[in-house]
Amino acid sequence: MLELRNITKRFGAVLANDKVSIVVKPGTIHAIVGENGAGKSTAMRIAYGFYKADEGEILVDGHVHNIETPHDAIALGIGMVHQHFMLVDTMTVAENIVLGAEPGSAVALDLAKASVEIRRLSEEFKLAVNPGAVIEHLSVGQQQRVELMKALYRHARLLILDEPTAVLTPQEVEEFFTILRRMREQGKTVVIITHKLAEVLAISDEVTVMRDGRVVGRLQTSETNAAELARLMVGREVLLRVEKTPAKTGSAELIVRNLSVTTRGGAKPVKDVSFEVRKGEILGIAGVEGNGQTELIEALAGLISPSQLSGEIRIEDRDITKEGARLRRELGIAHIPEDRHRRGLLLEFDLAENSILGVHYRPPIVAYAGTFLDNGAIRRRTKEIIEGFDVRPANPDLPARVLSGGNQQKLIIGREFKVDPKLLLVSQPTRGVDIGAIEFIHRKLVGLRDSGCAVLLVSAELEEVTSLSDRLLIIHEGRIVGEVDPKVATIEEIGLLMTRGH
Repeated sequence: MLELRNITKRFGAVLANDKVSIVVKPGTIHAIVGENGAGKSTAMRIAYGFYKADEGEILVDGHVHNIETPHDAIALGIGMVHQHFMLVDTMTVAENIVLGAEPGSAVALDLAKASVEIRRLSEEFKLAVNPGAVIEHLSVGQQQRVELMKALYRHARLLILDEPTAVLTPQEVEEFFTILRRMREQGKTVVIITHKLAEVLAISDEVTVMRDGRVVGRLQTSETNAAELARLMVGREVLLRVEKTPAKTGSAELIVRNLSVTTRGGAKPVKDVSFEVRKGEILGIAGVEGNGQTELIEALAGLISPSQLSGEIRIEDRDITKEGARLRRELGIAHIPEDRHRRGLLLEFDLAENSILGVHYRPPIVAYAGTFLDNGAIRRRTKEIIEGFDVRPANPDLPARVLSGGNQQKLIIGREFKVDPKLLLVSQPTRGVDIGAIEFIHRKLVGLRDSGCAVLLVSAELEEVTSLSDRLLIIHEGRIVGEVDPKVATIEEIGLLMTRGH
């Protein structure tokens, strides 16, 4: 169905793909795995016409094709769902889905017709997408579903999916896999880029492993295992579980009482939530995305107007409900946001500039009576973050946008750890991050807990939130619907609470 032959792609001095050859057989589910920066997304973006290769050729159905734009790929029946969304925030779901494939005449766009098809696809694939909703009002999870719908709407024969299950519960993943298997039975072809090795083993027929821009393994899925795939991806043995000693907890660092959040439109994404996070523990919150987690973390970080809050937020003995984000940072609250592009980084700023966000007004970053930035201090801080958190490439002058997703995440985590927080609010710490970096980030989070920091963790990855957390709360439709012991509760029990609220 699809073949890449000796694809080479450079971005300036960075060699992203080095003579990459991948064969995807028709009617199969083909997994591509590798660390962030291994070049797997670049290779598939070349197949989709998003990038143009410097060398090599692309074959579809056995014939060489010059795919220069996504329009060329779509015409050949290739669709792609990107890891970072390609959506227009101010437009509706329906408008985004039909963009470039508008139904109706040149002078009369038939959105009603499109909405009928979108609702049909939404029902068929259990995506729960409202065609009239505006993108900027949707959660990250809902936006990813819109991206998936865009490819389905264009009747793709070959569907390239980049981290497609990041927003799904175990039950939803199974339903999604059932759909993929049905597509395979009907002769469609699926390429899935993922870092979840259990999913690779569960769903794929064949797997291509990439490392440092090269293909280092081509395997039949039935003949491999997670340990072998991880070793090929990283080039060393990888610990596939979280290692931590029992938590040594202290007094409550964060106290939340009857907290509710009301949007400007009158909706209540967070309803009467109460809990405490103690020093030296990781308190996890599990839930399907779009059930209030985003608004809860942003309310605690000071990113939602106090006029939209009711209830009480306390750090130790101090009521901070009406206080702003800067004071909260001064009191020791650090925040790793779920969307690293919208909330975590300024993509056009270099790594050094991004490393001082949130402390740019404090000594030693400012000198000379608080008037000028001290470039020497900034460089030292950036170097410590880059070295301590293995950010690659290790060049403080590079713009943040050129880093892979995993390295962008490590830069943010390094910056937030650097403030020596008393309370860390962390959302989706390893979204779109490779297995080597996941192991690294998990170790850092456990280390921070062991130093006495209180950690509030939100993750859509059930395996992650259960293995990291010392206690686990379940959120459903903006309410805390239960607390479970993550060492005892099963994934199925947690999944049922997440989807049904009981």
